[in-house]
Parts: sequence; C-alpha cells; structure tokens
Amino acid sequence: MLYLKTLIIVVQLLSALGVIGLVLLQHGKGADMGAAFGSGASGSLFGATGSANFLSRTTAVLAAVFFVTTLTLTYLGAYRAKPSAGLLGATVTAPVAASGVSAAAAPAGGSAVLPASAASVPATDVPK
Repeated sequence: MLYLKTLIIVVQLLSALGVIGLVLLQHGKGADMGAAFGSGASGSLFGATGSANFLSRTTAVLAAVFFVTTLTLTYLGAYRAKPSAGLLGATVTAPVAASGVSAAAAPAGGSAVLPASAASVPATDVPK
C-alpha cells in the first residue's frame, strides 16, 4: 500500500509540474505564436493552429490526471481497514483469563482491574 501511495504522489507531482509548464507556454488569444518562437507559426511542426490545440489538449489531459490522483489519494487517506470476521463469518472473541489476583491483593475500592485483552472484547449481551 505504501508503494501505491508513493507512485500516485509521484504521478500527481509530475502532472502538476506539467500543467504549470504547459500553461506558461500558452499565450492568450491575441498573442501571436510567431512572436514567441521567432518565426511564422504556419511553418511550425503542428501548423498554424496545431500547436495551440496540442498544448491545450495536453494541458486538459494532465489536469484530468491531476484531479484523478488527488481524488485517489483522498480516498486512500480516508480508508480504514476493518477487522476481519474470521473464516466462518463470526467475530472471534478471546476467552477472559482468570486473573491470579486474590481478594487480599484487590484494590480497596472493591473493583478489580480487567486485563487489557478483556477490555478490548466487545460485549455480547448488548440488545440490538
């Protein structure tokens, strides 16, 4: 589980850095792509509007990856493992061991202290 969280965090970090970089590369609607790279945009690798479409699509994909990894990390962070019910589906109760405390060694208040294992066993006589 630790490796999965680490992998998701790395993917989230890379997608966040990619979104930041791609947003900084893009220009507003009034900006000319030729001004950014020193030549006409029609002679570029993606064509006149191809680079703008490529950058915006890549930004959208990386933003979607970032959102999915964020939701996955939130789910994994809130997940708590439930105790197993055992092979037969019944909850396993530990037998209460008789303590070796005699009446003379009992506290003066008259109440004996239960062992820690007996305190963690759920009560079976609770009405439903």
